[in-house]
Amino acid sequence: MEIILKKKPKNPIIIEGFPGFGLVGTIATEFLIDHLETEQIGKIRFDEAPPIAAIHEGGIVEPLGIFYNKKYNIVMLHAVNPTNGIEWKVTEALKNIAKQLNAKEIISLEGVGSVETEPTQSRIFYFTEDKQKKKKFEKIGMKLLKEGIIMGVTGAVLLKIEKTPVSCIFVETHTNLPDSKAAAKIIEALDKYLGLKIDYKPLLQQAEKFEEKLRGLLIKSKEAEELSEKKKLSYVG
Repeated sequence: MEIILKKKPKNPIIIEGFPGFGLVGTIATEFLIDHLETEQIGKIRFDEAPPIAAIHEGGIVEPLGIFYNKKYNIVMLHAVNPTNGIEWKVTEALKNIAKQLNAKEIISLEGVGSVETEPTQSRIFYFTEDKQKKKKFEKIGMKLLKEGIIMGVTGAVLLKIEKTPVSCIFVETHTNLPDSKAAAKIIEALDKYLGLKIDYKPLLQQAEKFEEKLRGLLIKSKEAEELSEKKKLSYVG
C-alpha cells in the first residue's frame, strides 16, 4: 500500500465513495469533483489491485484518487475500480489519511439494496454514533438506519475507524447497474447536511452520460481482469 499526498490540508471533512450497490458512492463523488472547484492532491496504490488504467477524455482516471476542495475544506476519495478483497487495506489507508490530516469527520456515501418489490422512490437514511451529528441529520429530516447489513469498505470503516467521527449516508437503489437517480438523492442529502449549495438536478439530467461513462469503465476493467486471469491460466496449463 502506498499513499501519495502532494498537499495536506488540515482538519478537513473526508468524503469517500466506493463502488457498491448502484455505484452510488462512485457516481456521487464523481459529481462532487466535477461540480465543486477541486484539485487532485494524491492517490492510493495497492499492489493487490489489478493493474488497470482507465483513460477518459485524454487523461488517466486514477483507480483511487484523492481530491480537495478548498472552499469547504473537503477531501474526497474517489474510487473507480472494485475493492473486493482489499477492503481492510483500503480502510487502513483511509484511517492513515484521516490521521495525517487530523480530519474532523469521515462521511461514507453508499447505496443499499431495496427490500420493496415495486419501489416508487429511493429512501434515504443516515447512521452515526455521534450525538451532535445525529441531531443535525434529524434536523434536516433524515431517518436513522436502525437495521441493516453494511458490507464492503463502508462496513470496514464502521468497524475499524474509532478516533475520527464517522457518518454514513445511505440511499436505496433498485439495480446493480449505475443508478444516477439514487446518487442524486444522496447528493441532495449531503448538500443539506454540509450546506454546499450544489444543485443536484444536473445529475438527474446527465444520468445517462454518467451511467454510460462508468458502465464503460467497469466493463473495460472487468474485461482486462478476465484477460489477465486467462493469461495466468495459460502459463500454468
